[in-house]
Amino acid sequence: MKKYEIQHYTLCDGWINTWSDGETGKPTLYDSFEDALNELDSFLADEEEAFANGNIASPYEREEFKIVEVQNA
Repeated sequence: MKKYEIQHYTLCDGWINTWSDGETGKPTLYDSFEDALNELDSFLADEEEAFANGNIASPYEREEFKIVEVQNA
């Protein structure tokens, strides 16, 4: 079954899925590209709001993320 994940570019590991379920710790997977895109858009909007409110020094940039198709085992 095809799933999608949001990958973040890290200096040490390159492109990896750093998003996980808070309860289980398992990597977060999405049923569709659109679901993953909506989650990423929401995250980046939250980042912009936190930056505008002075809660973080700088927000993440969209270019730091990509959505990829993965085979769900």
